[in-house]
Amino acid sequence: MFGSSVTEAGFLETPAAARVRYQRNPPGLRSRRDVEAGDIALQRVQRGDLIAITAVDGGAPVFLTAIPDHAEAYTASALLEGLVDHRPVDLLGRCDDREITERLAARNATSDNLGYTQLFDQTTAPATQFIARAHADGILAIAMPQPVDFLSSGGGGRIDVTVQAAGGTETYALPDPLGPIVDEWRIERGTAHAYEVARGQFIQILDVEGQQCSDFMAMRADALEHGIERYIDSTVSRTMARAAYPQPGLLDKLFDADMRPLLALRQDTVGRHDTFALACTALGYEERGFPGHVNCSDNISDAYAPFGIARRPAWPAINLFFNSWIDHNAQIATDEAWSQPGDHVVFEALSDLVCVSTACPDDVDPINGWNPTDIHVRIYEDTANVSPAVGWRATPDDATRMTRPSAFHTRTSALTTRFAPARDVWLASAYDASGVEEEYWACRERATLQDMSSLLIYDVIGPDAQTLLQRAMTRDVSRLARHRATYTLICDRRGTVIDDGTLFRLEPSVFRWCCGSEHSALHLRELADDLGLQVHIRSLSERIANVALQGPRARDILRGLVFTQPTQPSLDNLRWFGFTIARLHDRDGPMFMLSRTGFTGELGYELFCDTSDAEKIWDALMEAGQPHGLIPMGNDALAILRIEAGLMAAGAEFTPDVDAFEAGLGFAVDLKKEGFVGREALVRNAEAPRRKLVGLQFAGDEVPSHGDHVYEGRDVCGTVTSATYSPSLGSAIAMARIAVENAELDTILEVGQLDGHQKRLPARVVRVPFIDPGRKRPRA
Repeated sequence: MFGSSVTEAGFLETPAAARVRYQRNPPGLRSRRDVEAGDIALQRVQRGDLIAITAVDGGAPVFLTAIPDHAEAYTASALLEGLVDHRPVDLLGRCDDREITERLAARNATSDNLGYTQLFDQTTAPATQFIARAHADGILAIAMPQPVDFLSSGGGGRIDVTVQAAGGTETYALPDPLGPIVDEWRIERGTAHAYEVARGQFIQILDVEGQQCSDFMAMRADALEHGIERYIDSTVSRTMARAAYPQPGLLDKLFDADMRPLLALRQDTVGRHDTFALACTALGYEERGFPGHVNCSDNISDAYAPFGIARRPAWPAINLFFNSWIDHNAQIATDEAWSQPGDHVVFEALSDLVCVSTACPDDVDPINGWNPTDIHVRIYEDTANVSPAVGWRATPDDATRMTRPSAFHTRTSALTTRFAPARDVWLASAYDASGVEEEYWACRERATLQDMSSLLIYDVIGPDAQTLLQRAMTRDVSRLARHRATYTLICDRRGTVIDDGTLFRLEPSVFRWCCGSEHSALHLRELADDLGLQVHIRSLSERIANVALQGPRARDILRGLVFTQPTQPSLDNLRWFGFTIARLHDRDGPMFMLSRTGFTGELGYELFCDTSDAEKIWDALMEAGQPHGLIPMGNDALAILRIEAGLMAAGAEFTPDVDAFEAGLGFAVDLKKEGFVGREALVRNAEAPRRKLVGLQFAGDEVPSHGDHVYEGRDVCGTVTSATYSPSLGSAIAMARIAVENAELDTILEVGQLDGHQKRLPARVVRVPFIDPGRKRPRA
């Protein structure tokens, strides 16, 4: 991406064939971030830094301004070489100066003294890159305006901002601190360091260069004062967290042998760690033929010695960044760490602690990439604003995104503390006042409101948009009318499902793709490049908030809220998979896109709005829904409804080794349509199918697990893909992919438990969906 000969601003057209492949980030990488349309990012730069701004989606304007540390000129050229500043009157009418003023007011910058430079526009090709070098220290502001009518006319976009520090061939730059630092230090490779932490303080452990493991242990300080060692007990921690089976990752809390909580996990940018094994030992190296090898257990003992802690030949530890797992043979398997430079874990101390951290010296296997490096530790006061978050990377070469609250979070967090990450968004699992069962029955009998903001949204815009989608989608896009949507698939050439989703047609050359995987956008961009098409695929995922109103009373709730212009379809005229552009209450209310879609199998609607209007939309729906018994619903109840409705999910019914027909998605494949990617494979597989997705209804209430084998006698004939207890049917149900020879209705099969033979759950093959097989409810 960077070249040392670049000394002034310039643009670089990246060839379509020059795909980015995974590798360690280069030394000196100061930061990397994504900026979505409608956002303004503030980026600290230092003299000599090299800045690259890439128009990932293309076709959207980007503006730069800057606040130098030692200058009065608030212009991009005050920081970056080779730029010419100008001041569009209102940033071409697509950027809110008030927002910029608020974001930058702390630097005494105002909309009157900010000079903007425009980088890209609507004609910019995807992957176009702007590169410049900083000649001063300061803050760079990167604004990506959003058209005011993007909900109805399309918009969006994404840029990638990367800053490489000066002298980057020698050092790795750490990410910015999370708050005021109490203390920090570097742990050199192959060493350990012990330290004291007060209750309420935060411990940040950073992997400086990437792929470096760090063992961590904590002792309770009050117990040590009485000569008692109370430290992290992995068995107690797993049991208290109800996650006793060892798996990669970290538990929410870590406990000692007295079942007292010592630490709470607050942030984790990697997600793969070891919580069940020992730190490396001298004996372990000796038995592998490396006598005298420096090891973490001895290093921990040496570091802990001044605190009067007894020496041990082997220390239990939380092995941060250690990529291990239990394989199918119940063996501990390991491989290279997933961490990249600057990745980190943050713990909050729940007691006064004496901690120790290591920089693992292992250079004889892949866990540190055969190259041990340093670890960095920072301690923050209890006043630091460390929001709970985990890291998310759609692809290995993406910048890490931390889980964020959705636009509805101020409303949902007042009703529950039960949240789980859905991609890079925190979504409610269930609500305190109701619970899963009540939310389920509310959706079946009345109505529910659910935050669905993890849905990915892309606008496909341009004269060749239909041509691209006709080639990529399994359904005939040319027959899709304006204000209509269709459920469709994107497959690869083997017929396996890359993604499923809903495609909306906003205008003749503007489509909105609502889906579940970033890989579909990558596939569309690559296909457009290969075909030489004039089309932009622009991300709107962080700009649009999505809420689902589902249940038999959903239409009645909307009647008093929805205002539509005569040029738009009215609420009562919306058929299943129809949509309209509406406003709240009247022509001056917040705009939203209203579609008659959902994931529950009930009559339902989805509302897509600007994130700035999310709270108004939520409040209006909840108020209007009170007389109808409307309550909020979490993802746990949705999971039951999804399975009962026979709706397929990624990672369950369709996986990388399953084609569309085997996934039960043949209804979304139009084999009469010529030329779409994967058609040849699907035609071949449809003629001679080997497996089929069916429903299983069990005689009892015991629910099998995803991946359990389905048996005919002693022989395996299939696999459970999703399972739940059905409150409506009063029994356990499952979707399963089985051999076509066993797929006839009313066939009796068994799902194996334990070793598959000692315990069996009898089940009968039934139709999918389990409830409302004609899907009459959503059509009502």
